[in-house]
Amino acid sequence: MSDYHEPVDEMDAKARSLTRALNSLKEEIEAVDWYNQRVSLETDDALKDILHHNMIEEIEHACMTLEWLRRNMDGWNDHLKTFLFKEDEIAH
Repeated sequence: MSDYHEPVDEMDAKARSLTRALNSLKEEIEAVDWYNQRVSLETDDALKDILHHNMIEEIEHACMTLEWLRRNMDGWNDHLKTFLFKEDEIAH
């Protein structure tokens, strides 16, 4: 199954890089969810600590990819400035 919905051979290099980044972000977020579920159920404290550590690393990867998208894909910078690190209502 392809990650592309349009003919990949007609896409420029930047569009293909953006697709890789967006798919990587989805995968990192999914990994955070999986680790979070495992941490919530694990009863062995040592394993729980390892799984939590792994979850935090996946959050780090997602944040790095998000920053790359902010720098390289139109729209991200403006919307991140609008919604992140604010105390106001999120949806306004």
